[in-house]
Amino acid sequence: MSDKKLTEELLNELLDAPNIDGYIREHDFAAPSLSDYLKQLLQEKGLERSRVVRMADLNETFGYQIFTGARHPSRNKVLQIAFAMALTLKETNRALTAAGVSVLNCKDRRDAIIIFCIDRGCSLQKVNEELYRFGEETVS
Repeated sequence: MSDKKLTEELLNELLDAPNIDGYIREHDFAAPSLSDYLKQLLQEKGLERSRVVRMADLNETFGYQIFTGARHPSRNKVLQIAFAMALTLKETNRALTAAGVSVLNCKDRRDAIIIFCIDRGCSLQKVNEELYRFGEETVS
């Protein structure tokens, strides 16, 4: 069994804590690295890394280096992976945050198109077609 506690167990600990100070001191709130988060998503979604790298239209070596944490991808590379994995907006923004780049912002025209495509479950090819159609920089 995993030594990571379930959210419900953590919630019970938090609500049972006599004060917030002790709870905060005893728990690690560090966000996962991008490679750890991507590995977690692969497992949760039952995806193969090689297929995701191929669907994301990434160089095979570079793609594997992203997944191992050896390389730090640009915002567009993270978005390519997000579309290849069919991530939700929340998952995409979490991956972007883990990569240390800006999250998607619906006030930005290009980002609004990307958000719309994520919400509709579009492929990487489709989002690129939509971005091109509106005269915006494509993701890949």
